[in-house]
Amino acid sequence: MSLPPLGGGGRLRIMTRKIFQAQAVPPHRRFSMCWKLPVLLSLCLSLLTIFNLHLYYSSSAADTVRISAARRRMSPFPLSFRGPPKIAFLFLVRRDVPLDFLWGAFFDGADVAKFSVFVHSSTPGFQFDESTSKSRHLYGRQLNASIQVAWGESSMLEAEKLLLSAALDDPANQRFVLLSDSCVPLYNFSYIYNYLMASPRSFVDSFLDTKEGRYNQKMSPVIPMEKWRKGSQWITLIRSHAEVVVDDDFVLAAFKKYCKRRPPVDVSKGKLNWKLQQQHNCIPDEHYVQTLLAMKDLEQELERRTVTYTEWNQPANKMENTGWHPTTFTYASAGPKKIKAIKEINHVYYETEYRNEWCHTNATLVPCFLFGRKFSRGAAMRILSEGVVGPFDASALLLSTMTHP
Repeated sequence: MSLPPLGGGGRLRIMTRKIFQAQAVPPHRRFSMCWKLPVLLSLCLSLLTIFNLHLYYSSSAADTVRISAARRRMSPFPLSFRGPPKIAFLFLVRRDVPLDFLWGAFFDGADVAKFSVFVHSSTPGFQFDESTSKSRHLYGRQLNASIQVAWGESSMLEAEKLLLSAALDDPANQRFVLLSDSCVPLYNFSYIYNYLMASPRSFVDSFLDTKEGRYNQKMSPVIPMEKWRKGSQWITLIRSHAEVVVDDDFVLAAFKKYCKRRPPVDVSKGKLNWKLQQQHNCIPDEHYVQTLLAMKDLEQELERRTVTYTEWNQPANKMENTGWHPTTFTYASAGPKKIKAIKEINHVYYETEYRNEWCHTNATLVPCFLFGRKFSRGAAMRILSEGVVGPFDASALLLSTMTHP
């Protein structure tokens, strides 16, 4: 279609002029639009800010770990620090630290420049302060990004990663010790510090899982069967291995999908129990770190043992099929003779590998265990009174107990 000629009466020019006149905005409307535009823009920015804050505070544990790891990797400067290297004590607890009076005495005997403390409470919002803890070393040391944790579920792994991620933000933290709310130190701080710092390796209990059949074939090829490992959850990592754990999403996703605890027997469910007991049984926290480090070909950088002692007790009735359970130490069973016997253990036998793991740190034969697990308050009180972690001040403990019932 051809355009009409521009000459001959100027009809096109008249039409164009009328269109422009129709689109013209009156002065009073121009003024109205001038003040409405900034208001609208401010409103949009405010909504965007609120949305970002919502995302920040509602971010999942995985997001928190991922953001921290990305910030660490993107740092333009090498992670250097002044002063001595630190041990990060990572407490994974249900609510508070019930043995805080013992840990308080332990940390009181330490150089504050050589350690840091982080606590993940499975009671989100719980605060450690003068009203909730007997130890000043725990004040304000709770993670704000905590989650609810259930035993035998992947939430335990996420909580561990949150603790490691928070501790990695301080470049001085070079050793990372994972502890439960029933763990106790078996030596004073100086001994434990020198023991861990003398070794360039992580202490990770790791062995072949050939009896319990917890490996799920559906994990392949993400997790090869020959890399599947089992071991104690209570690990001590060097910094580079802690970074490997925090940075992993790939192996963790497979664990979340295929490594799940079988529901316990519930008589109220009747015949449904039979179906539930046919499900594959897997305890994530007894396999994840061990398997991940094996997949990364880092086993040569490990002392393949834990430094946390647990005493296991098989149920009297074998028909219960409940497996082995850790023994809880009481005041009566945590006497000097028992503590001395634990300290004298210098090797661990791994039946599935026919392996005697002699306990070394930097090629020197040493006692295997620095910490003990499943100690009651009475047992912890006895350890404290025996002076295991340092000088014992009964009057100070009595005053602390009266102040914090």
